[in-house]
Amino acid sequence: MDESGDSGQPQPGAGGTDPAAPEKGKPQRPREPGGGILMGRPFGVPVYVAPSWFLVAALITWVFGGQLDRVLPELGAVRYLVSLFFAIAFYASVLVHELAHTIAALRYKLPVRRIQLQFFGGVSEIEKESETPGREFVLAFVGPLLSLVLAGVFYVAMKFVEPGTVPGVLLAGLMISNLIVAAFNLLPGLPLDGGRMLRAVVWKITGRAMSGTVAAAWVGRALAVAVLIGLPLLTQTGGLGNNPHDVSGMDTVTDALLAAILAAIIWTGAGNSLRMARLREHLPDLRARTLTRRAVPVEAATPLSEALRRANEAGARALVVVDGHGDPKAVVREAAIVSVPEHRRPWVAVSALAQDLTDGMKISAELTGEELLDTLKASPATEYLVLEETGEIYGVLSTADVERAFVAAMARPAA
Repeated sequence: MDESGDSGQPQPGAGGTDPAAPEKGKPQRPREPGGGILMGRPFGVPVYVAPSWFLVAALITWVFGGQLDRVLPELGAVRYLVSLFFAIAFYASVLVHELAHTIAALRYKLPVRRIQLQFFGGVSEIEKESETPGREFVLAFVGPLLSLVLAGVFYVAMKFVEPGTVPGVLLAGLMISNLIVAAFNLLPGLPLDGGRMLRAVVWKITGRAMSGTVAAAWVGRALAVAVLIGLPLLTQTGGLGNNPHDVSGMDTVTDALLAAILAAIIWTGAGNSLRMARLREHLPDLRARTLTRRAVPVEAATPLSEALRRANEAGARALVVVDGHGDPKAVVREAAIVSVPEHRRPWVAVSALAQDLTDGMKISAELTGEELLDTLKASPATEYLVLEETGEIYGVLSTADVERAFVAAMARPAA
């Protein structure tokens, strides 16, 4: 199952307090997005295989091996090697599906955090939203389209091999599986590609991306319920082309479990899409200027008690260490201030509690929304010096304040 989308949005507090903080004055290199075993970087995008994939690959190998035993009993135990090849080839097809999303996203200048192959298919984590409903529609449609093209390629290849042979069975299986992937992802509910296409259509009609997300997410939840009830029912009644008399008790349990897992994934994905849309609705409210704490400049040798006295008189909540010319050199960390007992503060200089400023820790007071989050994520720290366009000190921005504002934005209902 494909859940390509904006699941890799910048997260609040990406530069928050870290027990393994970098040494003073040394910017921390952003961590590589993980999520499994790194398989490569096509088009510069890391591709990971989640540990759950190995469970599914083993399951596919076992199930397809049983089918091969009925079609090609002469294979014996070799059928499981053939089945393993099928599992790998199937997920290679899923990767092609995800690469279609990735190439389209890069074509539209949308950053892709990673591709992950996991339990029920793959995910392309696109970090930003499409700017127009037309681009959103194309971005979603290219995945199922590539799956349909692959199904056609395997169908044509079947014409050149003998039916009932290993190549013939493999090509038939890959053709059918890609048709299923395309059909399933075209279902009109988030987080599936069809849901994103429905979202684009409603967005185009109403002029509001949020309206499209709400509609597609609720259709996705309805699909989850339909899968939970309908999949076992279709198996029991022979609606999937099977003989209902051949359905055993174990088959019933397996179908119910599969339906429950699929339904849970769709329901959760739809809910996550709603939450992310709500966030984007309020993301412009995150402004560096309004979140910044007023700061007072102090020299490095100033005792902490004296610096705090000056801050209290000025109504400030942060301290910036400056040199003799008044140029900012460091930011006094709030956590360090709290850790100093009050009776020792007259004997501790602010320089002992300060973190030297790097270029990444100096940000503009005009930053807002996603640009602000991206800037903080690029240079992780606990505090940042906020500057006016003229270079004057505006104040200090704490990632703790950004986190609180981020959570508040998520909690507010959409307009």
